[in-house]
Amino acid sequence: MSLHNQSSNKKSTIVIVGGGAGGLSLLNNLSTTIDPDEQRVILIDARPTMIHLASTLRLVVSDADNLLKRSIHPYGDHTFRNKLTGTGIFIHASVKEIDFGKPGDGGILTLDNGGTVAYDVLVLATGSTWPRPIAFPTENMNKITEHVQKIRAEFAAAQDILLVGGGSVGIELSGELRDVFPSKPITIIHREKYLLNATYPDKYRIAVQKQLEGRGITILTGDAISALDASNVAGSQISRDGFITEQGKTLKADLVIPTWGTRPNTTYLPSDLLSSTGHVKILPTFQLPAHPNVFAFGDIMDWNEQKTAANASFFQAPKVAKNIILYLRESEGIAKYNGSFVMIMVTNGKTSGMSYFNILWGIIVGGWISSLMKSKDLMVSRISGMTGYTPV
Repeated sequence: MSLHNQSSNKKSTIVIVGGGAGGLSLLNNLSTTIDPDEQRVILIDARPTMIHLASTLRLVVSDADNLLKRSIHPYGDHTFRNKLTGTGIFIHASVKEIDFGKPGDGGILTLDNGGTVAYDVLVLATGSTWPRPIAFPTENMNKITEHVQKIRAEFAAAQDILLVGGGSVGIELSGELRDVFPSKPITIIHREKYLLNATYPDKYRIAVQKQLEGRGITILTGDAISALDASNVAGSQISRDGFITEQGKTLKADLVIPTWGTRPNTTYLPSDLLSSTGHVKILPTFQLPAHPNVFAFGDIMDWNEQKTAANASFFQAPKVAKNIILYLRESEGIAKYNGSFVMIMVTNGKTSGMSYFNILWGIIVGGWISSLMKSKDLMVSRISGMTGYTPV
């Protein structure tokens, strides 16, 4: 597929690469502000479906809540609503290369399916790459289903599970595993002194650890196993003698799951646009310094704050949408991003969790309140409002 505008009085083409929480929030913002006589929107994603990240760790553990159907929504005509109805285009593909053109002019994307797409405004919202349990295939729904079933079978067969990395992925996965396997040994090993990272106060990080330990989950902080050992997740690759940690402890797990290693999904971009960590260098307006018609936001942007779906959806996407329209109209008043306040909600199975909000003196909320906010439903009931799709 090749999409190019030929006429001199053509509509401006806005291309959004990435249809996750940030990309869809941007699309929905644009759907109420765009002029369909002047602009059109193309959405490109590597998968044919939007996978609701917040529910994936429950999804890969068991068939509870029918999440294969409820938390994975296909893209389609329903994705484009309001002023985009009947005009939006979805393309299932990955970007291989970008010809940015001259500064301020349009460019061309080369896709892995052999097609090309021309743009006047390009938005990069490709998010993160995630550890193996939730590194879902890109081909089709059948492949995604096979992946989920394989991971579920590994968890069910394991006698002793080791999660390498005590960030939010490791924490939430341990809680989901404990819900389904109440007596199975589960251990988290984490290199830092406390779980999570220093963005959050020690009292919160300690409270999270105590809550997990209260459910019989073993926490080893200030310790690690080698990167080679952490990657050997297949049972045939695990020594019967177990692992010796850097602090000299012996771990006998028969299933090792890496829950670290989240990276910005930016390998398709030239290195001069990226920071040393692989994030896209941007101005406070979300524009790339050398390409004012290219915007980047969400997990991939080089900004000193935690990368969360909430930040991308609620604090960034509305400003990106506003700035795109202002840029196309050559208007003043482009909005600058000043960051968002720190907040985190980590689940501990369906009935518990721990949240932190950096307001007032720093508020920590646990137990049933966190369950009501996130843990019980994982916000699955809200997905249709974002995707326009209702599972049947």
